[in-house]
Order: sequence, then structure tokens, then C-alpha cells
Amino acid sequence: MSAVILPTAHIMSSAENKVENSSTEEEERGKKRKMSLSSCGVCGSEEAKYRCPACLTHSCSLPCVKKHKEVSGCSGVRNKTAFVTLSQFDEMALLSDYRFLEDTGRFADGATRDNLVQAPRVTVKSKKLASNARKMNITLRFLPITFSKSRENSTFFLTKEKLFLWHLKLIFPQSSSEFTQRRVSDKQTLKQILTSYIHPTESDPVTRQKLKMYVQARFDHVKVFMKVEGRKANSVRYHELDIEKSLRDNLSYKTLIEYPELHVVLKDHWKDYPLKGPAKNDKVGQEKETATQVSPSPQRSPTTGETNISRTAQEMEPPPQKKAKRGDEEQEEGEITDSSDEDDKNIPCD
Repeated sequence: MSAVILPTAHIMSSAENKVENSSTEEEERGKKRKMSLSSCGVCGSEEAKYRCPACLTHSCSLPCVKKHKEVSGCSGVRNKTAFVTLSQFDEMALLSDYRFLEDTGRFADGATRDNLVQAPRVTVKSKKLASNARKMNITLRFLPITFSKSRENSTFFLTKEKLFLWHLKLIFPQSSSEFTQRRVSDKQTLKQILTSYIHPTESDPVTRQKLKMYVQARFDHVKVFMKVEGRKANSVRYHELDIEKSLRDNLSYKTLIEYPELHVVLKDHWKDYPLKGPAKNDKVGQEKETATQVSPSPQRSPTTGETNISRTAQEMEPPPQKKAKRGDEEQEEGEITDSSDEDDKNIPCD
């Protein structure tokens, strides 16, 4: 048999093609096995096969995936609004944003057809509560029933006793703790309410341990603040409440949304709770008082020789002004104008 002799150049080119194909296959295989090179983030004994879309934790099996969600509380759902740099923004990121906008439009359209969302904002119970609160000089407002704060509100009014039993939320920021108390009588003082939380001996032992910083502090080193409602987010102000007074007296002439939320603050952090400033009418009154004090001395008449005191007093006396109503007072800076006061007054109470 005659041997077939191939050219040397043809042999070399075929060898190079084989090397290139093998290197390409190795790269693809390396990409596929890149995840498996890392160990499972749950058990740590097996190679990883899956990656959580939410927190990018590697796992090897379905039991490890379930265990990861139970331990960390991860939902496993990718954050569609996560920041993506321009260098990493590709077609998949663009498609994800497009689908996110579609989901948002679908959700908004579904909300307009939901009977629960279209439910009346004010119920008969809330009308009665607002009417009775208005008699005690308290402005009580309510959220739609779809809000969790509205659903958890357990405030009740005793008609015969003319007594509010408030749903009360106490926030202890220095201990990062919050407590909710139901049916708190408005005749109780704030000191009586706080006794069951921060008193060294009369408070609950478990609560006392959580609020250790407050228990060790003196009562006069603790203040209670309540957020002023109806202000801009960049102009938050607080009311300082009197611990010795009752809950009703402290809530008088203030606005509440659903129920009171009280911030119990230690002395070192009082400066972090700016108080609502004085009204502009008070500043005008102070300026008038200062102008009266620096009034010119009375002059003697050249003809009669009498001192013209009455004329000077009449000239310096400011013209009489009518007292402004509560709703007509000048608005403080950062305060949002709310026209629902008049609407609430026109709400019929059954």
C-alpha cells in the first residue's frame, strides 16, 4: 500500500485548531464550574450548585436552600431596585427594569379595582372618637383602614365616664425598644405609666432588663416627647410633655394620628429632639414691648408748662387688634397647611 504523505503546513494548522477548540471548551467548562469551586455557604461540606438571587449566598441542595431562608430570613427574591453601575448595565438589566415598570403599572391598576382600597376612610367609630376628642381639645385624625397603624389601633371611649382608653406606643430610643399598651386611661399620669417600665422595683423584671439604661437613670433625667404632626420631613419638631400631668392634659391642644406615640429620652439625648418654636405673634408682642420700654421721655408744653404724658401715651399705644382664631394663626416655618380641620368639623357624628 502506498503511504499518503500530508503537507507539513496542513498538519500544523489542524493541530492549532484542535488546541484552540480545546481551550474554548475548557473556558466554557470553567465558567460552568466556577460556582462549584466555592463550597456551600450553609453546610460547608459540598460544592455549591445554586446561588441566592437576593443575597448571593451559595448552596448545594434544596435542604440547604430552605435552611438558609429559615436562618437568615432571606426571601430569595432578587432586589429589582438595586443599584447597577453603568459598566455592569447590560441587556438583562435593561429587561429587568422594563419588567419592573410593567409590574408597577399592573399593581397600580389592580389597586384601583380593589374594594378594600376604595373603602371609606372614616368609619362611624372614628367619627365618634374624633368628636369626643374634639370636646377635650384634641385633634384626632385617622388613616385609611388599609394602613397597619389603623388596624392595630384599639383606642376606645367610655361614653358614661367620658373617658378615653388610649392605644399607647412607648418608644425607648436609647435601648432600641418599643412597647405597646392597650386601653390606657387618660387620667393616668405619665409617671404612673412609666413606672411599670423603668421603676427599679415596681417594673416588670424582663422589661427592666431591656431598659437597663432607663432604670439606672433618675426620673428627673428622663423626658417624654411627642412628635408634632403635620410638618415637613426636613423640619421635624416635638412637644415636651409633663411627666407629672395626666395623659389627657398632655394631649390637649395637640394633633394625633390614630393614637399617641411617646418618645422616652434620657438627658444626654434631649438635644436630638428640637421643640416646636414660639409663634410669630409672640415675637411681635415682644418687639412691641421693647418699643414701649424705649419710648421717648415726655415733653413739657411751652405755653401751659404741662407735661404731655397722655398724648405721648396715645401716640405710642398700638392700635387695637382682634384676637386671631386658632386656625388663623400665622404658620410656623416647616409646618404643612392642612385644610382637613374644617372638614372634620363638618363631619356628622351619629
